[in-house]
Amino acid sequence: MNDQHPPLPDAAQLQHLLFDAAREGDLAALGALLRAGTDVEGRDERGFTALMLAAYNGSPDATALLLDAGVAVNGVGDARGNPPLIGVAFKGHEAVAQLLLARGADPDLVNAAGQTALMTAALFRQDGIVDLLLAHGADPRVTDGAGNTAAGLARAQGHMALADRLEGAVEAGASAA
Repeated sequence: MNDQHPPLPDAAQLQHLLFDAAREGDLAALGALLRAGTDVEGRDERGFTALMLAAYNGSPDATALLLDAGVAVNGVGDARGNPPLIGVAFKGHEAVAQLLLARGADPDLVNAAGQTALMTAALFRQDGIVDLLLAHGADPRVTDGAGNTAAGLARAQGHMALADRLEGAVEAGASAA
């Protein structure tokens, strides 16, 4: 009889397992890794946090579990300075965006290029995300590092109807002020 047990995973292996569980939305594994004390703010080789991976891959349950574990909703989620809400705006995961906003995500938080989630949603024509962000107070007048607004980015991509809606939101905001 062999009394040898396989070696326990080291911290780096646990971290890798956490990223995999977040990416796949594996709640059982994610919960076990969180209970084991795995670093929830760690980053993978591409600079992604577990929260960014869960959000970006469209898992509201995994996203909620990480937020419940104390991960900062407005923390930088990747090497480009994107918070999770910008990653979700790119992918169009409305349920995750709603969760992040409900948990206090700042809709006007900018990445390293000065872009907001609204700009990202406009650029990639994520109409539902645009509507959600505007409903949660995203400012369509914000300009990025190159001077672009969300409407300008939408127009540059040929998303004319979306650009017109965003310009209408700017005008409505100006008349309300």
